Amino acid sequence: MAGSVKVGNLEIGGGNPLVLFAGPCVLESERIAFQTAERVKELAQKHNIPYIFKSSYLKANRLSINSFVGPGLDKGLKILRKLKKELDLTILTDVHNPIEAEPVSQVADLLQIPAFLCRQTDLVLSCARTKKPLNIKKGQFMAPEDMKKIAEKAESVGNKNILLTERGTSFGYHNLVVDMRSLVIMRDLGYPVIFDATHSLQLPGGESESSGGQPQFIIPLAKAAVACGCDGLFVETHPEISSALSDKKSMLPLEEMEGFLVQIKKIEKAQ
Repeated sequence: MAGSVKVGNLEIGGGNPLVLFAGPCVLESERIAFQTAERVKELAQKHNIPYIFKSSYLKANRLSINSFVGPGLDKGLKILRKLKKELDLTILTDVHNPIEAEPVSQVADLLQIPAFLCRQTDLVLSCARTKKPLNIKKGQFMAPEDMKKIAEKAESVGNKNILLTERGTSFGYHNLVVDMRSLVIMRDLGYPVIFDATHSLQLPGGESESSGGQPQFIIPLAKAAVACGCDGLFVETHPEISSALSDKKSMLPLEEMEGFLVQIKKIEKAQ
C-alpha cells in the first residue's frame, strides 16, 4: 500500500478514508464558487467524506481563443482565499506557469500540475520547491508506469508529498478511455492515487469550439475506480450546469452530488 500524504488537516492514502475533490472547473464568480462549496461541504460532512475544494483561477489550455479562461491570478486567488477563510476549506487549484507557483502556494493547500503539462520540468520543479503537496495529473499521452519519472522530478528538490491522478488516455481523436489497471500501477509506484471522474469522460475538442463529454459515465467509472482502491475522487460540479463556462458537458450537476456520494460510499464500505 502506498504511504499517505498530508494535505491541510487531511491524510490521503495509506488506508485513510476516500477523499472528495470537487468544485466548478474554473472560477466564474464568487457567487457560484460559494454556492457550490457550501453545498458540497454540507453533503460531504453529512456522508462523512473528507472534502477538498477544487477550482481553477486560470485555464491556460483551452482549445479556442473564444473560450472562457477564468478571472486570472490576482482575482482568482482573492476568491480562493475568501473561500478558505470563511468556509474553512482545504483548497486545490491548477498552476500553469512556473512563476505563479509561489503566490498560489500562499493560498492553496495542494498544487495541481495539469495533465497537458505534466512533463514540463520547470513547472513541476517550481511547484515542488514551494514544499506544498502536489497532485500530478497523468497526461492523456502517458503510460502509468512513466509517472514515476515525473514524480522523481519533484522528489529531486526534496518534495515527496505527491499524489498521482488518472484522467483517461487518448483513444484516437476526440475520445478517451480509462484503463483501470493504471490506478493499481501508479499506486504500486508508492503514491496515493486519485481518479478524475470528470475529465476521464471528456470528448476532447468534440464540440468544435470546446470539448464534449459523456456525463452518464461519471458514476459507473467512479464506482469502478473506488472498487480498484483509489484514494480519492476528483469530480467537477456546478449549480447551473447549462450555463457553466467550462466543461459543462462533463461536469456533474450539483443537484446530483448527493446521489453520487451515496453510491460511492456503498462501494467504499464494501472494500
